[in-house]
Amino acid sequence: MNIHEYQAKEILRNYGVSVPNGRVAFTVEEAVEAAKELGSPVCVVKAQIHAGGRGKAGGVKVAKSLDEVRTYASELLGKVLVTHQTGPEGKEVKRLLIEEGCDIKKEYYIGFVVDRATSRVVLMGSEEGGTEIEEVAAKTPEKIFKEYIDPAVGLQAFQARRLAFNINIPKELVNQAAKFMMGLYQVFVEKDCSIAEINPLVVTGAGKVMALDAKLNFDSNALYRHKDILEYRDLDEEDPKEVEASKYDLNYIALDGNIGCMVNGAGLAMATMDIIKYYGGEPANFLDVGGGATTEKVTEAFKIILSDPKVKGIFVNIFGGIMKCDVIANGIVEATKQVGLNLPLVVRLEGTNVELGKKILQESGLNIIAAESMADGAQKIVELVR
Repeated sequence: MNIHEYQAKEILRNYGVSVPNGRVAFTVEEAVEAAKELGSPVCVVKAQIHAGGRGKAGGVKVAKSLDEVRTYASELLGKVLVTHQTGPEGKEVKRLLIEEGCDIKKEYYIGFVVDRATSRVVLMGSEEGGTEIEEVAAKTPEKIFKEYIDPAVGLQAFQARRLAFNINIPKELVNQAAKFMMGLYQVFVEKDCSIAEINPLVVTGAGKVMALDAKLNFDSNALYRHKDILEYRDLDEEDPKEVEASKYDLNYIALDGNIGCMVNGAGLAMATMDIIKYYGGEPANFLDVGGGATTEKVTEAFKIILSDPKVKGIFVNIFGGIMKCDVIANGIVEATKQVGLNLPLVVRLEGTNVELGKKILQESGLNIIAAESMADGAQKIVELVR
């Protein structure tokens, strides 16, 4: 789950991590009022969307008066911002962060992620702040330093200081920077983050180390124990189909293709998308109905797939273990009756109660094409969509 920058900074502030003072605004008047409250001679007006690259896309403006705050807020609110992370369709700006100006002396990068190769949290840092870390990694990897964290003891102060020295934080600010990193690590662990990224971390003219920008992502599987984080969820920033899927505990991700997929099991879902691509097709979604799907759940899954206007055909690929093939078959029949399916539908069933499932489909009177294998099903749906 993603949250906005201003929300991430609220969390950091609660953990003693230094961030600039700021206020969220949903209207132009609120933006002006926020700037008045801050009382800073320079304010920054920042578009709040779930995507990086806002500055390059014109989503961050420096205002030197209340009139400029009003002008920039008017320009940004309602604007569709297109960045390298939004895709060409962009995202509409519906809220702003009004923040006090900052006397930036130097910019750095700090981030915590889970390193899958070592199964540990890793602290990364670079003195090349303010740019995409991927770009730094590709062109100047020697400027990225890492500290791998032992989960038994957590981030140690000496590791944080060592990283601060490596990225050339001024010597007199090394302890302050280390304290910042320790606080950020505490947020990462206690809030079950998947990413905690500060880009840029800045040193100010007054000798302060603070987060000028902040990105926190959270492990959705852990949200049940973080009701406070769940309240930050902005449904306007998410695909409506994905929001609807989450209501039924379906794992759904929208893609750009035209072949809808309904599969049980994440690994099989990935393999299904791969084999569709292999035979020249393009999957329209990742959809894992899980092992304990009911007829209602399968019906809703069908409705979500069909709500995507790009979908020209559907491939159902079920290997029944915990999931029974007859339940899937009943769901398919019920869904097609409810939505009036008129698209090509290829179904491959295998596993528990497979013969009963096939019988239900055969006796339904529906135009369903049976597949003998995953490869057979993928070939058939690709040909039908063409």
